[in-house]
Amino acid sequence: MQFLKTITLLLVTLMSAQLSFSQQLKKNEKAVIKTHIYCDHCKECETCGKNFQSGLLKLKGVKMYELDQNYMTITVYYNAQKTNLTTIKTRITELGYDADEMKADFSSYEKLDNCCKKI
Repeated sequence: MQFLKTITLLLVTLMSAQLSFSQQLKKNEKAVIKTHIYCDHCKECETCGKNFQSGLLKLKGVKMYELDQNYMTITVYYNAQKTNLTTIKTRITELGYDADEMKADFSSYEKLDNCCKKI
């Protein structure tokens, strides 16, 4: 009987440890990426803002983002099991914006509205 209790306790402990470990793996990540925002309405800009939103959120693993034009940053919340920071930065550059040390793709930048470009 004591042996059965010991085995049961051991199994419960192992299952708890496994559950705890798997929850840590699923934890979302947060990254603050420096960019350049040249107008005060990039979030709502009819073409650029909506293109940015749909383009970034279509990336598998990206949960949400916050654009801060005062600090010129993009805070991205993502699942590290589905994407990584380099992929996110690459997508941002493909949308025409700088992402930390990575410069905006020139042809994508040229497609932005004039209000969203440095003039």
